[in-house]
Amino acid sequence: MSNGGGSTMTWVVGGCLAAVMMPVVMMVAVSGASSEEDPGPGAGGGLKDGSVPQSYVPWVLKAGAMCDVIKPAVIAAQIEAESGWNPDARSPVGAEGLSQFMPGTWPNWGKDDDGNGRASPFDPGDAIMAQGRYDCALAKTVEGYKNRGEASGETLDLALAAYNAGPGAIHQYHGMPPYTETRNYVARIKSLIPKYASVDDPPGKIPAGQRLAMPIAGNPPVTSPFGMRMHPILHVYKLHTGIDFGAAAGTPFRAARDGTVTFAGWSNGYGNRVVISHGTIDGDSISTTYNHMRSLSVHVGQHVQVGQQVGEVGSTGYSTGPHAHFEVQQNGTYVDPAPWLGLK
Repeated sequence: MSNGGGSTMTWVVGGCLAAVMMPVVMMVAVSGASSEEDPGPGAGGGLKDGSVPQSYVPWVLKAGAMCDVIKPAVIAAQIEAESGWNPDARSPVGAEGLSQFMPGTWPNWGKDDDGNGRASPFDPGDAIMAQGRYDCALAKTVEGYKNRGEASGETLDLALAAYNAGPGAIHQYHGMPPYTETRNYVARIKSLIPKYASVDDPPGKIPAGQRLAMPIAGNPPVTSPFGMRMHPILHVYKLHTGIDFGAAAGTPFRAARDGTVTFAGWSNGYGNRVVISHGTIDGDSISTTYNHMRSLSVHVGQHVQVGQQVGEVGSTGYSTGPHAHFEVQQNGTYVDPAPWLGLK
């Protein structure tokens, strides 16, 4: 947020007063802006394997699922530009932590997201989630400017510029401000996004002859098919409403088709669960569900594309170990996912 000394700017975002120092440390400019019609690098919802320190991956994915404009690859690229992934970073003007919040700005966005009893810009989980909240608030603010004809430009570029220079500068200059430092800051982040964006996420593809894409990459083994069985925890004979794939904890669980998230949260039995509505297919209302995940990457109301990560395989809820439990609902009734996935 701040990499050097300069003039102090104060503004109101989302009803909260925030302050930041304009940076004077210049970054190397790399052209990378894309048109509003083309979402450009980082439009996907996942991360390239190994690009982010493993302990930060769940936080980056969660922060990058708060709004459509700010994706995980954007969060990661911004952290590299701000702090070089150093959770103890301090700038010469006092910006702190991975996301380089100024002390005057932090109280408006920082929460105890990691549950350790304190909200600190030096706690990676707290910092990354605060960054996501702030980025999304800025994106909403600059979208408002654009809708009222008070600014023009790509929303992502303007939101990043606002993180650096303040939304007041966007409003004042009706778009990207003329500050060299800010323009270089935006260009650097845009140039870093491809380093973090998953090449598979999206665009994905539904194979010919299938109505849904596999929710787990590769050819995962089916460990429990759809149908009646003895429940491994409840010990009652009941319908297994989906299909289980063998997959390690942390494996990306991906959307099987384009759709809109109608549920994302905790559900008894299912643990961390996501439900995606795919609208009408061949006259039937179709939804898919993704269950027992250790973390979620999407939120209710978000439009997702086939292949986009919705969470990570885990073992939450009624589960005996990490696996991917995937379901298909046809007109509200659970049906065998295997034919939909080309497995039958």
